[in-house]
Amino acid sequence: MKVLKRIGQLLLVLLLVFALYALVSGKTFLFKAVVYNFANIDDYEKFSNNTVATGTPEPWQLSTTYNKEPMPDSLVSLLESLGTVGVLMIRNDSIVAERYWDGYSDSSLSGSFSMAKSITSLLIGVALKEGKIGSLQDPVGKYLPEFATGEKAKIRIVDVLTMSSGTDWNESYINLFSVTSEGYYGSDLYKTATGVTAVVPPGTLHRYKSGDTQLLGLILEKVTGKTLSEYASEKLWQPLGAEHPALWSTDKDNGTIKAFCCFNSNTRDFARIGKLMLDSGKHKGVAIIDSAYFVNSITACGITDEKGQACDYYGYQWWLDPLNPEIFYARGILGQFIIMIPSKKTIIVRLGKSTSKERVRTVPKEVRYLINWGMNN
Repeated sequence: MKVLKRIGQLLLVLLLVFALYALVSGKTFLFKAVVYNFANIDDYEKFSNNTVATGTPEPWQLSTTYNKEPMPDSLVSLLESLGTVGVLMIRNDSIVAERYWDGYSDSSLSGSFSMAKSITSLLIGVALKEGKIGSLQDPVGKYLPEFATGEKAKIRIVDVLTMSSGTDWNESYINLFSVTSEGYYGSDLYKTATGVTAVVPPGTLHRYKSGDTQLLGLILEKVTGKTLSEYASEKLWQPLGAEHPALWSTDKDNGTIKAFCCFNSNTRDFARIGKLMLDSGKHKGVAIIDSAYFVNSITACGITDEKGQACDYYGYQWWLDPLNPEIFYARGILGQFIIMIPSKKTIIVRLGKSTSKERVRTVPKEVRYLINWGMNN
C-alpha cells in the first residue's frame, strides 16, 4: 500500500509540474495534446471550423459497370486491416467502384490531414494565375513581415512549396512538445508558423515540414483578403460542383485556418480535386491554375533530401511515385489519399484510420495496392 501511495504522490507531482510548465511557458496547447493524445479522422469535432461552401452540385455519374467487378481479396484484406472507412474509384468521369465501412458513406466527413497541403498548393496556383502573387521567386517576406529581415528574408515562396525553406520546424508527431503539436492543438497558429528560425540555406535541403505549408496559407489569406475557406469555396468547391460543404479547421473561433491539415470532406468530393489535377488544372476546359504551375506541381523537385539523395518523390506539395513517374497523389498521415493515374483516366480516393508502415520508394503499401487495382481494373 505504501508503494502505491508513493507512486500516486509521484504521479501527482509530475502532473502538477507539467501543468505549471504549460501555464508558465504559455504552451497551454499541451493540455489538449495530452487529453486527445492521438490525431483521429473525426478531429474536426474537437476543433473550431470554417465552412467551405458549395455552389450548384454536379453529382458524379455511375458507370455501367458500377461495383460489378469485385475488389481483389488481397486489397480488401489490407484496407480492412488498416481501418479503411471509404474507398472510391472514378474512371472516365464515372464512378466505377466504391465501398464503405464502419457506418461511413459517400457523404460522411473525414479528416484529410496532409492532403490539405495539396489543396493549399492548388490555391497558391490560383492566386499566382490571378496575379495576387507576383512570382514564386518572391521572398516570403514580401507578404509576411516576420520574414523580411535576416536569414529568413532569403526564403522564397518556391522554397516553402518544395519543403526546402531551411527552417527549424520540427515535424514530430509523437513529441507532445514539438512545434507540430503546437500547430495542431494550439490557438495562435500565425505566431507558431512565423516564429521559426532559418538554419539551412533555402532551396538546398528537402525536409518535410507542415510549417512550410502553413506559411503558404498565411500568404494566401494576406494576398486575397479572404480566409482560406472562402477562397477554397470560390475557386474550388463551387466551380468544381462539390455536393457537400467541407469544413476546414481553425486554431480557434474565427481564427487562423490550419492550411497544413484538417480539410474535412468525403470520398466523392475529394475526388473533385483529383479530377481537376487529372485534367491538368483545368475544369471544363477552363484553366484554374496555369499549365506551368501544374507541370511543376507534379514534377520531382530534385532537391537533396535528408538521405543525401535528389528528391524524386515530391513536387509542389504533391507526392509522386518514383516507380511510376506519371502517377501522383495527395497524402495524409493516417492513410488519406487522392491518387491520379493519367494513362487510365483514373482517380482513387481512400480514407481511413491508419496507414501501413511499409514503404517502397516512399510509397505506402496500400497506395501500391490501390495503384495496381487502378491499373488492372
